[in-house]
Amino acid sequence: MTPQEMEARIVRYGDLRPCRTAFIDAHTPGSNQKENFTIIGGGVSESADQHVHITETPGFNIGAAGQPPKCRNSLHSHRTAEVFFVLSGRWRFFWGRWGTAGEVVLEQGDIINIPTGIFRGFENIGTDYGMIMAVLGGDDAGGGVIWAPQVIEDARDHGLVLGENGKLYDTKAGQSLPEGVKPMPVLTEEQLKAFPEPAAAEVIPGHVARYWDLMGLAGRKPAKVIGPDAKLRDRPGFEVDFITRGSIPEDMYSVADHEVLMPVRGHWRLSWEGGTTALNPGDTVAVPPGLAHSLIPAMTGEASMYRVRSTDDPAGPTRTDG
Repeated sequence: MTPQEMEARIVRYGDLRPCRTAFIDAHTPGSNQKENFTIIGGGVSESADQHVHITETPGFNIGAAGQPPKCRNSLHSHRTAEVFFVLSGRWRFFWGRWGTAGEVVLEQGDIINIPTGIFRGFENIGTDYGMIMAVLGGDDAGGGVIWAPQVIEDARDHGLVLGENGKLYDTKAGQSLPEGVKPMPVLTEEQLKAFPEPAAAEVIPGHVARYWDLMGLAGRKPAKVIGPDAKLRDRPGFEVDFITRGSIPEDMYSVADHEVLMPVRGHWRLSWEGGTTALNPGDTVAVPPGLAHSLIPAMTGEASMYRVRSTDDPAGPTRTDG
């Protein structure tokens, strides 16, 4: 693979193109300053303005959310796995019908595997602009977002209507639902009973891993973060490992599945049969199956990254039973 071909498979942090109208809460006060990024795969954006950096999906999607302080992402649910790790900032994740069932605060490098079937939201509670990186299960990311009823109602009050076709229409910009397209129906009270309300004590132990705990787990081998025999035991359609300076894989290796590399801290050197390049925090690399490659830190100091690999497991529910 030539350097040019590999560069087309790398999305640099500085080249990320944000969408500020990606979801139904784009006009809602408190959520109207967030930026959404679709890095690999189409994700779950509801806006035609969303730029997709790499369209080919490896069995999962990669995205990101950037938000200034006190900005939140409204309560929603997914049918497949949604995993976040904090690239920068300090974030509060909360869940439940009204966002009051439980919460957890994550710092840089921490990772959360949010259970499917529950309403969840998140906000930047730090003092600076923050970024979280996301892995969504499935090639089609589960077919979209399920919004809590109050989110749809609040959005309508601020001019945004979500059609049952999954597309947004801005009434303040003169848009209206096309003929034959109805508004996305609001979940009924009976339907809402199907969405669990787990307490923090039920979610955190089996779904949250702290950065410094993973640094300790990553001895001479990468730490297994998400997988059937990992710290967070699950089969969401992909596996996640954590790599540090002391747990670098063998000099040159290849795998039969898709592999995505996402540096958290430090600077890395990626080499393959055909070239070499530098990787920095926030970069995302889609390594194709079968390509022999190697990783080494590019300079002294702390260095860490998450590695995501596709599996044969269906992108099914993320369990709440640990």
